[in-house]
Amino acid sequence: MTRVVAIVLNWNGGARNLACISSLLAAGEEGLEVLFVDNGSTDGSPEAVARAFPAVRQIRNAANLGFCEGNNVGIRAALATGTEFVLLVNNDVIVERGFLAPLLEAAAREPRAGALGPKMLRSEAPDTIWAAGGSLAFRENGTKLRGNGRKEAGAFEEAGEVDFIPGCALLLRAAAVAEVGLLDPDYFAYVEDVEYASRLAASGWKVLYVPASRIYHEASASTGGGYGAARKYATALNEVRYLRRHGDARGWAAFFLFDLLALPLALAREFLRPGGNPRAVLAKGRGLIDGLRGRAVTSAVLERYRASASS
Repeated sequence: MTRVVAIVLNWNGGARNLACISSLLAAGEEGLEVLFVDNGSTDGSPEAVARAFPAVRQIRNAANLGFCEGNNVGIRAALATGTEFVLLVNNDVIVERGFLAPLLEAAAREPRAGALGPKMLRSEAPDTIWAAGGSLAFRENGTKLRGNGRKEAGAFEEAGEVDFIPGCALLLRAAAVAEVGLLDPDYFAYVEDVEYASRLAASGWKVLYVPASRIYHEASASTGGGYGAARKYATALNEVRYLRRHGDARGWAAFFLFDLLALPLALAREFLRPGGNPRAVLAKGRGLIDGLRGRAVTSAVLERYRASASS
């Protein structure tokens, strides 16, 4: 029996936590333990989880440490128990019964697999792919989610190496974490999964996509939607942070062409289209500038963007 600790990170996630943990406990996986890590929530969600799942271990952080350091707290606690694998699971994810076995079987076949991930389907449209792993690309943000928006039936059914696995459902081998280290807390949220995969690859570890494993994901639930100001700011800043450490000439060229120089066009598009969101474009511009200045994403800045979006 292979031991796996699933870390469910929460920040004011409400009922999403209950659905996520229920699916993990109902997955029928021997050796799977759930660890709930709360990032200073104020909505009563940790208490709700304790009432619904009294046997699930909890760690409560005093403040919102972000996706990276919040998960790092859980990873440290999991590794201290001697677990062989750590599974990062967003609380907006629902797993299929039996989802873990194909991941562990792939890991057993490839001992240098440091990270593995499932086929990720949209929770609101279960016949549609959200991500079949991810790849570095000559385009906006320098990355793309493989298969995003494609119908699921028969698509992306071949397992294999990919550039990265989105962090919403990411299985990490303990031996790889011991060698490569934890998530970089300066990323706070977004692009940290791309950066971590690059560190794994640089150390000779493989990143594998395993389509026989399936989960369902509600994208960008914690930042208010896919084209929100908080998400665009954090992604833009962290794209620059990634390039400063791992970027090559092609990556920087894509950044200047598709992100920096295209910003005025994106702003005009959002002003002109019905229901446009120019705030998100302006937030992206600030993120690009802050990234070039060497700044890091903070909880305070993201909170201001979230507050302005709801006002």
